[in-house]
Amino acid sequence: MCTAMNLRNLNIGLLILGASLVNGCDDSYVSSIPNYPVSLQLNLTTTYPTFRNSINEFLTFKARRYEYDRIGFGGILVYSGLPDDYGNAVYYAFDMACPYEAQNNVRVYPVEDGYGQVKCEKCESVYDVAFGFGIPVSGPSKEALKKYKATLSNDVLYISR
Repeated sequence: MCTAMNLRNLNIGLLILGASLVNGCDDSYVSSIPNYPVSLQLNLTTTYPTFRNSINEFLTFKARRYEYDRIGFGGILVYSGLPDDYGNAVYYAFDMACPYEAQNNVRVYPVEDGYGQVKCEKCESVYDVAFGFGIPVSGPSKEALKKYKATLSNDVLYISR
């Protein structure tokens, strides 16, 4: 009797835990930066050869290069972080619009001599992008930069939402 009751309590506990995990995985975060189309392809062999496998380098795109490019709300900032365990560069992409200002013409730019940091040109909030989070480290902003997917396939880096 005691064993059946413990098993029943365990099953109920696992059910509650499973339900909370499912609800906890809900991606309900709402950014102050509106959702705009994002689609950018960067050929790291022919167009950006020095960016491939570089560390602490930035590329910024405030305007479309080609008609089919989609650069989000305020432009796209691409960062090459520390290499992974296999020595391959890791790339991160963010919207250039400062989430504190939430205007498409107020952008963040790389900080000179700041490892993996970008700074808003207006509110002067500084964000750390070195590990792909884009979190504010100083200034009035409390919201992280809007992040995009950066996927390397062969020699092309794909940026998408």
